[in-house]
Amino acid sequence: MKAIITVLGKDKVGIICGVSAVLKDLNVNILDISQTIINDMFTMIMSVDLSKANADFNSISQKIDEEGKKLGVIINIQHEDIFNSMHKI
Repeated sequence: MKAIITVLGKDKVGIICGVSAVLKDLNVNILDISQTIINDMFTMIMSVDLSKANADFNSISQKIDEEGKKLGVIINIQHEDIFNSMHKI
């Protein structure tokens, strides 16, 4: 199963490292990543593969939410199908 992870918050050192370290520990593969900084606001979107993850979707969501709180950013994860449906015009 694929999912989309979004990250938003004030830019600071270690955001990409923190998020990707949690995903590594959960055996979640990053398929694609895009990030930018706009007026000191960090934004990132990741496409990830959960098919070999060592945790279920809810546990993954909880772990990345905890990391977001540590980093002072908002992290969301959605199933790819839900993300795509929400962003169709």
